[in-house]
Amino acid sequence: MKQSIFITGIGTDVGKTVVSAIVTEALQADYWKPVQAGFAEGTDAERVRALVSNPFTVVHDELYRLHTPASPHIAARMDGIAIDERTILQQAAALQQAAGDRPLVIEGAGGLLVPFSDTLFVADLVRSLQARLVIVSRNYLGSINHSLLTAAWCRAQQLDVAGWIFNDDYLSYEAEIVGWSGYPSLGSIPKLSGFDRGLIAAEAAKLSGTLQAVIA
Repeated sequence: MKQSIFITGIGTDVGKTVVSAIVTEALQADYWKPVQAGFAEGTDAERVRALVSNPFTVVHDELYRLHTPASPHIAARMDGIAIDERTILQQAAALQQAAGDRPLVIEGAGGLLVPFSDTLFVADLVRSLQARLVIVSRNYLGSINHSLLTAAWCRAQQLDVAGWIFNDDYLSYEAEIVGWSGYPSLGSIPKLSGFDRGLIAAEAAKLSGTLQAVIA
């Protein structure tokens, strides 16, 4: 049974779902996002399902669908739901068992210190899952600071980091973040106006060799 791969970001709206689709396509993995906060415009699982084209991937429905597009602990509170770590871990184990030789790509919510409850943060779940972590970084003013803070937290918590996937146009940020963080680059995704199955497949082909060597 393969080790699960957890996709996190340095913050919100940095391209985690697109990267999740690319990693899923590159590894012909299964995909799961345990907690979806806000789905008026569709869920991330629906988006990944529309973007992945290989015949092996299974995209699983969310365990928790929360109506409010907010921090999961707030959205859960407003929906009268308690997000339970044990339930997530049990479901993850069942999905990875079902995947067999395929890894399970798990997409997080926001960054590592996004709370699911008063006592459970994304980073806690990564540790409990014993998953390999892929960090998504996107170029914007402040992203170096956010990237290095994320890397420092990963190192302090001894999380199993596979490396970075960079998203958007990068100037010289990519090499500097890699050098300062000590975590390798797994690849870069250029700035694109939109994504479809063809573009996802093309980007997956570029990253496939590195991902297979480092993660699979």
